[in-house]
Amino acid sequence: MRNIILAAALIAMPVEAAVQHATGTFEVKMTPRTGDLPEGLARMVNIKTFAGGFAGASCGDMLTAMGGVEGSAAYVLIERLTGTLDGRSGSFVLMHSATMDRGTPDQRITVVPDSGTGALTGLKGAMTIRIEDGKHFYDLAYELPN
Repeated sequence: MRNIILAAALIAMPVEAAVQHATGTFEVKMTPRTGDLPEGLARMVNIKTFAGGFAGASCGDMLTAMGGVEGSAAYVLIERLTGTLDGRSGSFVLMHSATMDRGTPDQRITVVPDSGTGALTGLKGAMTIRIEDGKHFYDLAYELPN
């Protein structure tokens, strides 16, 4: 009887989703928005096309600031990605917060909680991006409920 109770307790325990990685490349087009902004700030429409583990597109709104020293800047971006993530279709929102301190980058790109739709409902995760020789690469570490 004790073994049956232990087995039932183990079955009832929530199973943590394993962290998966979707990697690939993306192309980005940024178009300046017009309007009054304080000196040193710029606002842009950010449109991306993704290939790889996530295949699809995104559109977002970016606000940037340049520092007073070359190589120092910051940006924030909210973007909705729509497409297929490792065979699952839907959309989700990413929030970017990044700085460049005299050439040293620090980025935080996270999936907005509960922003997933379709087969991406419940998506959690974070993305890193890198640029090499002008080409953009991404790595999305994510979890999806079973």
